[in-house]
Amino acid sequence: MQFVLRVAGRLLLSSLSVSLLACGGNGAATAANALPGSDPDAGTDPGAKNPDGGVENPADSSTPGFDASTPRDASATDTGTATGRLQTVFVIVMENHSWSTIKMSDKAPYINGTLIPMGAHAENYKTPLGNHPSEPNYIWLEAGDNLGITNDDEPSANHQSTADHLTAQLSAANIPWKAYVEGISGDDCPLTGSGVYAPKHTPQLYFDDVTSNNDPTSTYCKAHIRPYTELADDLTKNTVARYNFITPDLCNDMHGFALGCGTQNFNEIGAGDDWLRVEVPKILASSAYKNNGVLFIVWDEGDTAIFGPASDGPIPMIVLSPKAKANYSNNTTLTHSSMLRTFQEILGVGPLLRDAATATNLSEFFTSYP
Repeated sequence: MQFVLRVAGRLLLSSLSVSLLACGGNGAATAANALPGSDPDAGTDPGAKNPDGGVENPADSSTPGFDASTPRDASATDTGTATGRLQTVFVIVMENHSWSTIKMSDKAPYINGTLIPMGAHAENYKTPLGNHPSEPNYIWLEAGDNLGITNDDEPSANHQSTADHLTAQLSAANIPWKAYVEGISGDDCPLTGSGVYAPKHTPQLYFDDVTSNNDPTSTYCKAHIRPYTELADDLTKNTVARYNFITPDLCNDMHGFALGCGTQNFNEIGAGDDWLRVEVPKILASSAYKNNGVLFIVWDEGDTAIFGPASDGPIPMIVLSPKAKANYSNNTTLTHSSMLRTFQEILGVGPLLRDAATATNLSEFFTSYP
């Protein structure tokens, strides 16, 4: 297995790009961070709980910016008309490579030859400063902070009681969401790693309101954390959720550290590029994508050092959408907080979560936003 020495990176905080409403405080995420035009209380109540602890009856089914009963924008068509607001979010998270490692690599012909020209990408997207190893970055994408998690332990050790996180806001607003995860059966709430599956790469599993307090039989968890093999059918039937978090297994995400991925010289970049080449076109061919959907492909952190933590980056971040600028890039300093803020703004939920409130969003990558 080959490793790349750490590339040092420093995080520069960007100025606010969206004016914030000044209301009363509410802990780490305040009503002052509410999205423009939204109810400052929306998303703060996780909603009524079903008997096993999951959110069953949303507290608020009226979401700013759209009718929650209509999951797709009626002004968009299957021909990819880029009118109206962004609708369906897909995000694929890959592992442990800096942009300098992937950019123009002969091991990543699909990324460099197809995805980069097709969409927009960042030249200066980084992890939050010093936020390592992997798990804290996944938690950050869900909550705008690592919530004190500084290791890759399983949910039994690192579970969180807070309801101030993205998928809780979505459930409270009656916005469907799912995580599609490679290597799980779907028969239980997958709280324990096995083979090439690791819970640390599915951040929703670290929140008690998703897992019904770490219950492997949680019906709410099983309804939302699904085997990746189900995504293709959901795309074909146009039954995907508004927010779809996609986790490849440890062999396909460019991690390459798991047993069963091959020899010590396993080509983790090539394996990940091959996986994207097969799987991304399925999303791009779907009605959900064509009707103003957006696919974000982002890496959790930079190259892994032989000794010490991974690099802060810059790390790869690619935006594909009928509304994305083709063959576009920028040098704006961005982080996982920027990604989370963008999720919240597209889906119309708030208040903005923790560091997302002061982050620059990804609006620059689109012809119109959101």
